[in-house]
Amino acid sequence: MLGSILMKKILLVAAAAGLMSVAACSKSPEAAAVENNADALADNLEAQADNLEDLADNTSNSAGAAALENASDNLEDAASNVREAGEEKADNLQ
Repeated sequence: MLGSILMKKILLVAAAAGLMSVAACSKSPEAAAVENNADALADNLEAQADNLEDLADNTSNSAGAAALENASDNLEDAASNVREAGEEKADNLQ
């Protein structure tokens, strides 16, 4: 049973990778670069948000923890905005 589930997951990942490669072929190099850069920036912002969340979890000051959680949420929102803006810009370059 476990092997069957694992094979289904592998097939799903392979199918997703195939679809992504087909989608990537239809983008201009400039559009792909814009989207890749936006994704890299968004990933960095999300990593910083995770670090702030870890700090909030490890602080004993409730006000400080709340402020760190808010800052983390703001970075997550910023990451989403950057990712969306990159996708929109890439779509306009095609």
